[in-house]
Amino acid sequence: MTSTAATVEEYLRSLPADRRAAISTVRATILAHLPAGYEERMGYGMIAYVVPHTLYPAGYHCDPKMPLMLANLGSQKNHMAMYLMTVYGDPATEKWFRQAWTATGKKLDMGKACVRFRKIEDVPLAVVGQLIARVPVKDYIARIEKFLATRPKAKAKPARKPAQ
Repeated sequence: MTSTAATVEEYLRSLPADRRAAISTVRATILAHLPAGYEERMGYGMIAYVVPHTLYPAGYHCDPKMPLMLANLGSQKNHMAMYLMTVYGDPATEKWFRQAWTATGKKLDMGKACVRFRKIEDVPLAVVGQLIARVPVKDYIARIEKFLATRPKAKAKPARKPAQ
């Protein structure tokens, strides 16, 4: 469920008490380990951790008006979730993350970048902190730039012939 909250504090106040406590705990872990340069703000109706346009003017390649996302944290209808873009498209980081999480004995419910959880006890906070800490802004930007350089360039569509 996306929120229309304008600030992180407003978003947190809108959550039920149990979810507010869980999201706040994960948030505190992320903030404690977030490398310099990233900013916390609202994005896509959730708490977002981003590379601001002041550091990466190109923004998110799918929507350049949006800053480049590192992670999102939100409350959905049936679960809470972390959207960890730092593991998406980086096989080495994804492998490390999956192994580190599993080594804690906690069950990992993960798609490509979405980690779902129902209660804070399901989240190995130390692993989340380590993941966030291991991606300095300059390295993340370099990885995104490398990825974008490998994508095929969009071909211009030929002009339509006028109807005769």
